Amino acid sequence: MSRLEEFLAGERHEDVAIYLAEDVVDDLGKLADYGEEVEDGIVLVVPGESGRNAFSKVAGKDAMGFAKEAMGEEGEIETDLAGGTCPACGSAEFRFTFAFSEEQNEEVGGRYAEGDVIHAYAQCSCGTAFSDRWVVGERDADGSD
Repeated sequence: MSRLEEFLAGERHEDVAIYLAEDVVDDLGKLADYGEEVEDGIVLVVPGESGRNAFSKVAGKDAMGFAKEAMGEEGEIETDLAGGTCPACGSAEFRFTFAFSEEQNEEVGGRYAEGDVIHAYAQCSCGTAFSDRWVVGERDADGSD
């Protein structure tokens, strides 16, 4: 199982996942050893603090600051983190996505009582930042429930 598959299965809570479109980085080939190539980009799964720092350098935004900004708008992010539907323009072309997971927590209730939860934050090519979250295993690869 790849690091991305482990992350999406809720097995890497200490890591973060970052999708970068090919036009965001100069050379995807330099990152190939650190991630998994997907259509139009690459997804990196890296240790939390290192990943947040890497995201900040590449995206030009603080990872958690970006997450707070994106929480104001809900959209659809596919489970591969590389596409979905932007709530502003309907595009599936993202510049980047930042994601982390939380372990199941029955005390919190709601979806957190149902299982591990993936939190994902994306910036569309139109510039809109938005968020999505889902319980691990309750979505198909295309993001549908």
